[in-house]
Amino acid sequence: MNPWLELSIEYANQRSYLDDLFRVYPTIPEGIRDIDGTIWEDVVSAFNERNNTALIESLLRLELFPIKDSYVAYLKRDKSALERNPSTVARLSGRIYELGLDKIYELSSEPKETNRQMGPHFQRWLNRKSLGVQPIGLEEFVATEENAILQASDVEKGRYAKENLG
Repeated sequence: MNPWLELSIEYANQRSYLDDLFRVYPTIPEGIRDIDGTIWEDVVSAFNERNNTALIESLLRLELFPIKDSYVAYLKRDKSALERNPSTVARLSGRIYELGLDKIYELSSEPKETNRQMGPHFQRWLNRKSLGVQPIGLEEFVATEENAILQASDVEKGRYAKENLG
């Protein structure tokens, strides 16, 4: 077994693991999302008129689409796909109508899930010298024989790891 994985498992089995992890990844639920009043008026209007395409178009303009569906991300990126895929629009609209306006509003204004907030937390924790080591640039990182943390983008760190660490 990889020695780092072994250490990680050993550490995770310690009693304070979650407490320590919370210091790095403080998962605090955010407040509800604000819904733009103009967009919401468009949603209500399309819902009441049973205009499937306008309903989906309006909901796609919200930060959070009210239902989970694999095709929503595609429709967000390519609005013209709504016209080319009427069966998908009808399927999504049917699920939306079943919810009703109150539930649509509730689901569209849910706070961001805590697991979606973690991305920048680790880097912020590192930058506070939480390990007693300040991150350094690539030249200094390569030159040092001391413990060091590479300060670079995720892509650069990945490239360094692949090229130098296998």
